Amino acid sequence: MTAWIAVLAASAIAFGFKLFGYTVPPVWLEQPRILRVTEMLPAALLASLVVLEGFSSGQQLALDARLAGLVVAAGALLLRAPFIVVVALAAVTAAVLRMLGWG
Repeated sequence: MTAWIAVLAASAIAFGFKLFGYTVPPVWLEQPRILRVTEMLPAALLASLVVLEGFSSGQQLALDARLAGLVVAAGALLLRAPFIVVVALAAVTAAVLRMLGWG
């Protein structure tokens, strides 16, 4: 039952944070420093997620099929491929390498 209490408490806290976000005065959010931070925050969070998921396994550095998929995805992005093609190429690359026994 404690897991359910933790889930409900986390849900209430998340709801409280979202509600608090709506009550922040717009004047505070229009300051230049706040605007710069909020514009860069999604890219920074996405970059950290990619690095964490692409190069780590638990608490160790892992260079496996995921890294090859990231390299292929980066190449496809440089060639201006559509996003769905980038994702498909990365997934197929990682899947083929895993099928061949590499990571």
